[in-house]
Amino acid sequence: MTVAGLLLTPGFGGSRDSPALVAVETAVAPLPVLRLDLPKTAAPAIAQVTVQAAAFAASLGVGTESLVLGGRSFGGRMCSMAVAAGLPAAGLVLLSYPLHPPGRPDTLRVAHLPDLRVPVLAVSGTTDPFGSPDELTTHLAAVAGPVTTVFLPGTHTPTSATAVADAVRDWLHTLD
Repeated sequence: MTVAGLLLTPGFGGSRDSPALVAVETAVAPLPVLRLDLPKTAAPAIAQVTVQAAAFAASLGVGTESLVLGGRSFGGRMCSMAVAAGLPAAGLVLLSYPLHPPGRPDTLRVAHLPDLRVPVLAVSGTTDPFGSPDELTTHLAAVAGPVTTVFLPGTHTPTSATAVADAVRDWLHTLD
């Protein structure tokens, strides 16, 4: 399937203009990208992803199953929860997925992962306090679809937005 567009969302309290999201949009050009802000609570954020994905897909003349959805931290998690709840998508891009709050590895945010049946790209920092490479690899194994992980130098914000963007661009090419 050819990917028709990419919907990107920011981390908690972040904006659609965060450097990582802008870098991804630049790297994947000319693929249409919709960067959007989200409410700061889960249910309204998931609803916003669902409504905006449908509108974006309609503007491109496709269904949401032709879109890749994702974002940074909270935004990526909200997109993954929308897809797990039934929103059709071509794939998910999880940038710095917040597996657990820093210092609280017992408070996992993984219950919905087995319901993901689409290709998933997870890009994260090697010293991310929200989930180490080993923790992410272990818990993302619950995803029913194929998972690709890329670990880059840095914490919850990898040091190179360009490297994050390049990883997304290269992975998107594998979906065509």
